[in-house]
Amino acid sequence: MPIPATGYPLTAALSPRVQIVETTDSTNADVVAAVAADPAGWPHLALLVTDDQRAGRGRLDRTWTAPAGTALAVSVVVDAGRVPMALRGWIPLAAGAAMTRAVRARLTGHGSTAELKWPNDVLVDGGKICGILAEAVPGTLDTVVVGAGINTRMTRADLPVSTATSFAAIGVDVDEDRLLADYVEALDGFVSALSGGDVARVHRDIEKLCATVGRDVSVSMPDGTTVQGRAERLDDEGRLVVESGTIQTVVAAGDVIHVR
Repeated sequence: MPIPATGYPLTAALSPRVQIVETTDSTNADVVAAVAADPAGWPHLALLVTDDQRAGRGRLDRTWTAPAGTALAVSVVVDAGRVPMALRGWIPLAAGAAMTRAVRARLTGHGSTAELKWPNDVLVDGGKICGILAEAVPGTLDTVVVGAGINTRMTRADLPVSTATSFAAIGVDVDEDRLLADYVEALDGFVSALSGGDVARVHRDIEKLCATVGRDVSVSMPDGTTVQGRAERLDDEGRLVVESGTIQTVVAAGDVIHVR
């Protein structure tokens, strides 16, 4: 059953709808279905949040689970119809950048910082603290649901892999309402910039946050091949440009590993 959004007053001040559920299989699946059934009831920046998601999905159809109460799962509606079609590929990257900013703000004074791993994972001290999945609502190109899973109160013992981290694991008691409010505000700012055609600003801001740019990387491509080289920059569509000697590869989708 839905719970009143009294626990997220800062977020509710920025979002037209904050729905909290005690538990669900997938916030993204719930919101996609809800938008399809009642578009007017789920306008731009409406969101669903829980701290007990049982069957979350990540990129490449990976499953995502966490012990109840240790991670937030949030899905936000983005009105992509206000963004020129040619710029909509920036929306998933913008979501990752928005969450990077929100996480970074919660780490002030704690000696850690957040960075963006292309395309939209959020890292803290090299460990993944948040993953993001953006998907269009079936039957329309004008509405995108952006799901994020943030490790909040997960202990080191609960972390699923050695490359993951959480606020609790680095000793931070995070204000979840402030975190979500900062995320929603930053996401809306990026979408507004794209709506106005200011892709140069979006490009610049995302590239500054992106730890992948300037790093040696290994990229597992969708066709099963692997590209290795230095990630030099993001192109005008947000794709990762990887250079290996005289060969330049433009990566639109792939699983990136930062080579240490």
